[in-house]
Amino acid sequence: MKIILNQDVPNLGEEGDVCVVKDGYARNYLLPTGAAVLYTNENLSIFKSRAAAIEKRKVAKREASASLKEKLDNVSLDMVVSAGESGKLFGSVTPLMVQEALAKLGFEIEKKRIEVATHAIKMVGVYTAKVHLYENESSLIKLNVRSEAEVRAAEKAAKEAAEKEAAEAAKAAKEAEEKAAAEAAAAAEAEAPAEPVVEEAQAPVEG
Repeated sequence: MKIILNQDVPNLGEEGDVCVVKDGYARNYLLPTGAAVLYTNENLSIFKSRAAAIEKRKVAKREASASLKEKLDNVSLDMVVSAGESGKLFGSVTPLMVQEALAKLGFEIEKKRIEVATHAIKMVGVYTAKVHLYENESSLIKLNVRSEAEVRAAEKAAKEAAEKEAAEAAKAAKEAEEKAAAEAAAAAEAEAPAEPVVEEAQAPVEG
């Protein structure tokens, strides 16, 4: 079936593009959702009249895509999953997990635009995920895949180190306070005026 895209559709085309797709895809998805309209002379004329506006939107999308790519290329995500002692994963890293991690950083990316080679991520380690942007542009995101046990151990060690540091700081502060108090007392004692010596009056000698 020949259709005209009413909006950008990943892996198919952009707004205004004329495409030939399977009848089922058109009837079940593209046409009901408004993503496309049938290719007719009337619809073609409508899109030709919108050509300038469509091109303006494409330019804006290209600029936004380039800006987003620059930011995403510097992103590194910690992906925590279940794993054995050997580092072999029990769980898997999915596009949804990547989407949620990106959302926490303020990136709103559609899940269908995120490509993760789940079958290739079998051990803890560093991997990449691809985010499809506008047109043929894409970005590679660093995935630091870690085991839950490793994360818990690291958090416990960090907590114990922080508690030890806080205890040592409190002890040092107390010792400094006691030393300062002792020095102040000693200084006050040294500066205190000596008490006057009172001589006892001698009794007159009887003659």
